[in-house]
Amino acid sequence: MPTPPRSRYAAVVTSAFVGAGVVALGAASNLPDAKTVSPDILSSLDQSQVATDALQSRAGDQTRASRSESRDTAAKANDKLTDEQAAAEVYLLPLDDYQFTSAFGVRFGKLHAGIDLAAPDGTPYKSIHAGTVTAAGYNGGYGYSITVQQDDGTEVIYAHSRRLLVKKGDAVKAGQVIGEVGNTGYSYGTHLHLEIHVGGKPVDPITFLKPHGVDIQLQMESVYAGMAAAEAAS
Repeated sequence: MPTPPRSRYAAVVTSAFVGAGVVALGAASNLPDAKTVSPDILSSLDQSQVATDALQSRAGDQTRASRSESRDTAAKANDKLTDEQAAAEVYLLPLDDYQFTSAFGVRFGKLHAGIDLAAPDGTPYKSIHAGTVTAAGYNGGYGYSITVQQDDGTEVIYAHSRRLLVKKGDAVKAGQVIGEVGNTGYSYGTHLHLEIHVGGKPVDPITFLKPHGVDIQLQMESVYAGMAAAEAAS
């Protein structure tokens, strides 16, 4: 009796599944059993993974260290730049101890274009501000003198020196010793003549320096107070 069409289809499908199962079993029989893998191979794989992890960790550490070093370098560069900028703006007294003997103004019918600060012969004096030495040598009534030009064109003259410790073309900083107090040129005693020119014209050093934090009058008053105290003690 002929098999109905649906029965024949079911038989074909069943045969197909059975055949696929046999093929799959045959393929699986060719795969290696995990239990038969050499322990040496597994150990090598583990060591390789450990080495890879270590290299990745080291690379990360080096990257972080490089970034940290770059930040530190940049910070140091900024600090240095800030320090240099601050140093370029500093104004200081030319002498630590002195006696104020003459102010800016007309004297003997002529303009006394600076101030006089008396100190013992040979006392070192300092540049009040950073700049470049544009003149250094004997200069008539100024005697041995130094002219320092600042970046903004302001000129500072230090006159009547006994000895000069810088030369033309030298770059100087605020507080740098540049000469010694003397009595050369048109001078009536051992002192430092300090003269400041702005725009080519002399200005009173006291009023010029005060906004920059340098108070010549305050220093003058403290010197006089010290002298009075010394006289009272004697």
